[in-house]
Amino acid sequence: MKAKKLISALLALTVVASAVALSSCGDDSQSSQTAAGGEKKDTIVVGLDDQFPPMGYRDDDGNLVGFDIDIATETFERMGMEVKLQPIDWKVKEQELNAETVDCLWNGYTITDSRKEEVLFSDAYMKNRQIIVVMADSEVNSMDDLSGKKLALQSESSASDALDSVPDFKNSLEEVLLFDDNNKALMDLESGGADGVLIDEVVARYYTKKDASKYRILDDSLADEEYGVGFRKSDEELRDKVNETFKEMKEDGTLAEISEKWFGEDITTIQ
Repeated sequence: MKAKKLISALLALTVVASAVALSSCGDDSQSSQTAAGGEKKDTIVVGLDDQFPPMGYRDDDGNLVGFDIDIATETFERMGMEVKLQPIDWKVKEQELNAETVDCLWNGYTITDSRKEEVLFSDAYMKNRQIIVVMADSEVNSMDDLSGKKLALQSESSASDALDSVPDFKNSLEEVLLFDDNNKALMDLESGGADGVLIDEVVARYYTKKDASKYRILDDSLADEEYGVGFRKSDEELRDKVNETFKEMKEDGTLAEISEKWFGEDITTIQ
């Protein structure tokens, strides 16, 4: 009789322990968000180039600021996720993403067919062009005037892809100078090392607005582009949720408000 009571007590303890364990698991899943590969997490790591104003860069105090940073922070906060901003080597951004060092690429990231082979893109949220900046007193007034001259640009960027798409123009140049970021390319232009800089229009407008008397933008452009957020191919659920949040922010005016803060007008393209 005593043995039966002991067995019954042990079985009751086992049931209670199992119930506690299941309850604990349920609480964890409810407090977290689903991210890459079905992993439960409440923090998302945003990979960015911290030398790409006004999309993402460091201010005078070393803080990461910019249009894309404001949009990313607002988007993921609405999704209940904490944002960790992670500057990376932009030349190997896709490798960083697929190695799971970061969860997405968000910093003036141009959508291209070649990148679509490696990356899952969000809806395009902004248009861009590749344009050429020269010094204000330069004798260069068109792309043709750059024949036999030096053109600077950021390596492994969409500017490089745009230049490759016009081989006649590229072959007419004396030299293509590659730099780690656009700021260094513009510094080389100022020092006389380069005769022009091929650069994203949004970045060029930022610099020329700051130094209106220093730079001049040519009327010619090389490529029309669109910016999107890059995710791993397996992260369709995360990508879709970002797209949904974009539409909510479009409807309630948040996208326009952030765009006006950085550009003086709403230049976003979410419908």
